[in-house]
Amino acid sequence: MRKILYLLVFIVISSCGSEIVQNTCFNGVRLNEVINLNNPEFINLQVPNGSAITSIGGRTVLVIRRNSHYQAFDLQCPQKNCGSPMTYDGLKLKCACDNKEYNSLNGSPLDGEGCFVLEYNVLQINSASLQISR
Repeated sequence: MRKILYLLVFIVISSCGSEIVQNTCFNGVRLNEVINLNNPEFINLQVPNGSAITSIGGRTVLVIRRNSHYQAFDLQCPQKNCGSPMTYDGLKLKCACDNKEYNSLNGSPLDGEGCFVLEYNVLQINSASLQISR
């Protein structure tokens, strides 16, 4: 009976996790910044599906407002062999060096191969502040 109980506890604990995909292509990247949405550079984030590109903690970051939440992606190409940031056309992210495209909903490569785009955790502190971290 104890073995079954231990097995159930193990299954429950191991099934818990973050919704953000763990990305091993970006080990060592740390970020913990608060942005003020009242700054003019974030005016497009006042509407759903609006976006803004900004420099945070030395990283170029894309912030997207979804209907009820925000997402933030690093614009460094996952292959790291490109000195130019990715572009965002409102639907997908595109690496300038190899034209590889990524889904802007979850950062996955559209061809299904390779690393995901680095996604940051976004916490809405209040109506005017977001904490972006990893």
